[in-house]
Amino acid sequence: MVIRKATYVISSPDVTSCPKADRPEYAFIGRSNVGKSSLINMITDIHNLAKTSGTPGKTQLINHFAVESKSGDRVPIFNWYLVDLPGYGFAKVSTNQRKKWEKMIENFLRTRETLINTFILVDARHEPQKIDLEFVNQLGEWGIPFSIVFTKADKETQKVVSANVKKFSEALLSTWETLPPIYITSAEKKQGKKAILADIAAMNELGKEVLKRNKG
Repeated sequence: MVIRKATYVISSPDVTSCPKADRPEYAFIGRSNVGKSSLINMITDIHNLAKTSGTPGKTQLINHFAVESKSGDRVPIFNWYLVDLPGYGFAKVSTNQRKKWEKMIENFLRTRETLINTFILVDARHEPQKIDLEFVNQLGEWGIPFSIVFTKADKETQKVVSANVKKFSEALLSTWETLPPIYITSAEKKQGKKAILADIAAMNELGKEVLKRNKG
Protein backbone atom coordinates (compact mmCIF):
# COMPACT_ATOMS: atom_id res chain seq x y z
CA MET A 1 0.00 0.00 0.00
CA VAL A 2 1.20 3.49 -0.85
CA ILE A 3 -0.12 6.63 0.86
CA ARG A 4 -0.94 9.23 -1.78
CA LYS A 5 -2.04 12.01 0.55
CA ALA A 6 -2.53 12.69 4.26
CA THR A 7 -3.99 15.89 5.70
CA TYR A 8 -4.92 17.18 9.13
CA VAL A 9 -8.70 17.37 9.63
CA ILE A 10 -9.61 18.34 13.19
CA SER A 11 -8.67 18.12 16.88
CA SER A 12 -11.64 17.08 19.01
CA PRO A 13 -12.12 17.40 22.80
CA ASP A 14 -14.42 14.36 22.88
CA VAL A 15 -15.72 11.57 20.67
CA THR A 16 -18.97 13.41 19.91
CA SER A 17 -16.96 16.18 18.22
CA CYS A 18 -15.05 13.81 15.94
CA PRO A 19 -15.65 13.67 12.18
CA LYS A 20 -18.48 11.56 10.83
CA ALA A 21 -17.65 7.87 11.17
CA ASP A 22 -17.71 7.17 7.44
CA ARG A 23 -14.41 5.31 6.90
CA PRO A 24 -12.05 2.91 8.71
CA GLU A 25 -9.98 4.43 11.49
CA TYR A 26 -6.67 3.43 13.07
CA ALA A 27 -5.69 4.93 16.40
CA PHE A 28 -2.12 5.46 17.60
CA ILE A 29 -1.42 5.80 21.30
CA GLY A 30 1.44 5.27 23.74
CA ARG A 31 3.26 6.54 26.76
CA SER A 32 4.21 10.21 26.63
CA ASN A 33 7.42 10.83 24.68
CA VAL A 34 7.36 7.40 23.02
CA GLY A 35 7.89 8.88 19.54
CA LYS A 36 4.30 8.75 18.35
CA SER A 37 4.40 11.85 16.15
CA SER A 38 7.65 10.76 14.54
CA LEU A 39 6.16 7.35 13.75
CA ILE A 40 3.03 8.89 12.22
CA ASN A 41 5.18 11.18 10.05
CA MET A 42 7.29 8.20 8.99
CA ILE A 43 4.29 6.06 8.07
CA THR A 44 2.68 8.82 5.98
CA ASP A 45 6.03 10.05 4.65
CA ILE A 46 4.98 13.62 5.44
CA HIS A 47 7.35 15.65 7.59
CA ASN A 48 5.57 17.43 10.46
CA LEU A 49 2.12 16.03 9.67
CA ALA A 50 1.93 15.28 13.37
CA LYS A 51 3.75 17.88 15.43
CA THR A 52 6.74 16.49 17.31
CA SER A 53 7.80 17.86 20.66
CA GLY A 54 10.26 17.08 23.42
CA THR A 55 7.62 18.07 25.94
CA PRO A 56 5.51 15.14 27.21
CA GLY A 57 1.78 15.70 26.96
CA LYS A 58 1.89 17.79 23.78
CA THR A 59 -1.05 15.90 22.25
CA GLN A 60 -4.12 16.73 24.33
CA LEU A 61 -7.01 16.15 21.92
CA ILE A 62 -8.25 13.48 19.48
CA ASN A 63 -6.45 14.38 16.26
CA HIS A 64 -7.85 13.11 12.95
CA PHE A 65 -5.83 12.89 9.74
CA ALA A 66 -7.52 11.98 6.45
CA VAL A 67 -5.45 9.51 4.44
CA GLU A 68 -5.73 8.53 0.78
CA SER A 69 -3.97 5.30 -0.19
CA LYS A 70 -3.66 2.84 -3.05
CA SER A 71 -2.86 -0.86 -2.91
CA GLY A 72 -2.16 -1.24 -6.63
CA ASP A 73 -2.22 0.53 -10.00
CA ARG A 74 -5.66 -0.76 -10.89
CA VAL A 75 -7.12 -0.36 -7.41
CA PRO A 76 -9.15 2.78 -6.61
CA ILE A 77 -7.94 5.26 -4.01
CA PHE A 78 -9.16 4.28 -0.55
CA ASN A 79 -9.88 6.79 2.22
CA TRP A 80 -9.30 6.18 5.92
CA TYR A 81 -8.51 8.06 9.11
CA LEU A 82 -5.33 7.97 11.12
CA VAL A 83 -6.10 9.07 14.69
CA ASP A 84 -3.46 10.51 17.00
CA LEU A 85 -4.56 10.07 20.62
CA PRO A 86 -3.07 11.73 23.74
CA GLY A 87 -0.30 9.79 25.43
CA TYR A 88 -0.63 8.16 28.81
CA GLY A 89 1.93 8.29 31.57
CA PHE A 90 4.14 10.96 33.02
CA ALA A 91 2.84 14.16 31.39
CA LYS A 92 2.98 16.97 33.92
CA VAL A 93 -0.70 17.80 34.23
CA SER A 94 -3.14 17.95 37.09
CA THR A 95 -4.91 14.82 38.30
CA ASN A 96 -8.20 16.31 37.15
CA GLN A 97 -6.86 16.96 33.64
CA ARG A 98 -5.38 13.49 33.43
CA LYS A 99 -8.72 11.94 34.37
CA LYS A 100 -10.41 13.98 31.63
CA TRP A 101 -7.88 12.66 29.10
CA GLU A 102 -8.39 9.10 30.30
CA LYS A 103 -12.17 9.38 29.97
CA MET A 104 -11.87 11.01 26.53
CA ILE A 105 -9.60 8.20 25.32
CA GLU A 106 -11.81 5.48 26.79
CA ASN A 107 -14.96 6.92 25.23
CA PHE A 108 -13.31 7.11 21.83
CA LEU A 109 -11.85 3.62 21.93
CA ARG A 110 -15.02 1.98 23.23
CA THR A 111 -17.67 3.80 21.20
CA ARG A 112 -16.12 4.75 17.85
CA GLU A 113 -17.86 2.28 15.55
CA THR A 114 -15.39 2.56 12.66
CA LEU A 115 -12.25 2.05 14.76
CA ILE A 116 -10.61 -1.01 13.20
CA ASN A 117 -7.39 -1.25 15.19
CA THR A 118 -5.38 0.54 17.87
CA PHE A 119 -1.60 0.66 17.57
CA ILE A 120 -0.02 0.78 21.04
CA LEU A 121 3.46 2.29 20.94
CA VAL A 122 6.12 0.97 23.33
CA ASP A 123 9.69 2.29 23.69
CA ALA A 124 12.01 -0.51 22.55
CA ARG A 125 14.89 0.87 24.62
CA HIS A 126 13.32 -0.15 27.92
CA GLU A 127 12.29 -3.34 29.67
CA PRO A 128 8.52 -3.89 30.06
CA GLN A 129 6.86 -1.00 31.86
CA LYS A 130 3.89 -1.62 34.13
CA ILE A 131 1.87 1.22 32.61
CA ASP A 132 2.18 -0.22 29.09
CA LEU A 133 1.18 -3.71 30.18
CA GLU A 134 -1.78 -2.32 32.11
CA PHE A 135 -3.00 -0.41 29.05
CA VAL A 136 -2.68 -3.49 26.86
CA ASN A 137 -4.69 -5.54 29.34
CA GLN A 138 -7.29 -2.77 29.58
CA LEU A 139 -7.88 -2.89 25.84
CA GLY A 140 -8.22 -6.63 26.15
CA GLU A 141 -10.91 -6.24 28.80
CA TRP A 142 -12.74 -3.77 26.54
CA GLY A 143 -12.47 -6.16 23.60
CA ILE A 144 -10.64 -3.67 21.38
CA PRO A 145 -8.33 -5.05 18.64
CA PHE A 146 -4.77 -3.80 18.94
CA SER A 147 -1.17 -4.22 17.79
CA ILE A 148 2.11 -3.45 19.56
CA VAL A 149 4.60 -1.09 17.90
CA PHE A 150 8.06 -0.94 19.43
CA THR A 151 9.59 2.46 18.65
CA LYS A 152 13.11 3.95 18.62
CA ALA A 153 14.76 0.63 17.71
CA ASP A 154 17.71 2.55 16.27
CA LYS A 155 18.45 4.16 19.64
CA GLU A 156 19.68 0.89 21.18
CA THR A 157 21.64 -2.15 20.04
CA GLN A 158 19.74 -4.90 18.26
CA LYS A 159 20.59 -7.23 21.14
CA VAL A 160 18.98 -4.94 23.72
CA VAL A 161 15.91 -4.30 21.55
CA SER A 162 15.40 -8.01 20.91
CA ALA A 163 15.74 -8.77 24.63
CA ASN A 164 13.20 -6.08 25.57
CA VAL A 165 10.71 -7.26 22.94
CA LYS A 166 11.09 -10.84 24.18
CA LYS A 167 10.54 -9.80 27.82
CA PHE A 168 7.47 -7.78 26.87
CA SER A 169 6.06 -10.70 24.88
CA GLU A 170 6.68 -13.08 27.79
CA ALA A 171 4.92 -10.66 30.16
CA LEU A 172 1.91 -10.58 27.82
CA LEU A 173 1.78 -14.35 27.58
CA SER A 174 1.36 -14.54 31.35
CA THR A 175 -2.19 -13.21 30.83
CA TRP A 176 -2.82 -13.75 27.10
CA GLU A 177 -3.08 -17.01 25.17
CA THR A 178 -1.64 -15.52 21.97
CA LEU A 179 0.35 -12.43 21.08
CA PRO A 180 -1.04 -9.54 19.01
CA PRO A 181 0.77 -8.37 15.86
CA ILE A 182 4.14 -6.88 16.83
CA TYR A 183 6.25 -4.38 14.86
CA ILE A 184 9.76 -3.14 15.57
CA THR A 185 10.23 0.34 14.16
CA SER A 186 12.61 3.23 13.71
CA ALA A 187 11.24 6.55 12.47
CA GLU A 188 14.69 7.69 11.34
CA LYS A 189 15.44 4.53 9.35
CA LYS A 190 11.82 3.96 8.25
CA GLN A 191 12.00 0.48 9.77
CA GLY A 192 8.63 -1.25 10.09
CA LYS A 193 6.83 1.10 7.71
CA LYS A 194 6.07 -1.47 5.01
CA ALA A 195 4.80 -4.04 7.52
CA ILE A 196 2.42 -1.59 9.23
CA LEU A 197 1.05 -0.24 5.95
CA ALA A 198 0.60 -3.77 4.56
CA ASP A 199 -1.45 -4.77 7.59
CA ILE A 200 -3.53 -1.57 7.45
CA ALA A 201 -4.25 -2.36 3.79
CA ALA A 202 -5.47 -5.81 4.81
CA MET A 203 -7.55 -4.40 7.66
CA ASN A 204 -9.13 -1.88 5.30
CA GLU A 205 -10.90 -4.82 3.70
CA LEU A 206 -12.46 -5.55 7.09
CA GLY A 207 -13.24 -1.84 7.37
CA LYS A 208 -15.30 -2.00 4.20
CA GLU A 209 -17.50 -4.66 5.80
CA VAL A 210 -17.88 -2.55 8.96
CA LEU A 211 -19.04 0.39 6.85
CA LYS A 212 -21.59 -1.80 5.06
CA ARG A 213 -23.02 -2.97 8.38
CA ASN A 214 -23.19 0.59 9.72
CA LYS A 215 -25.02 1.79 6.62
CA GLY A 216 -27.38 -1.17 6.86
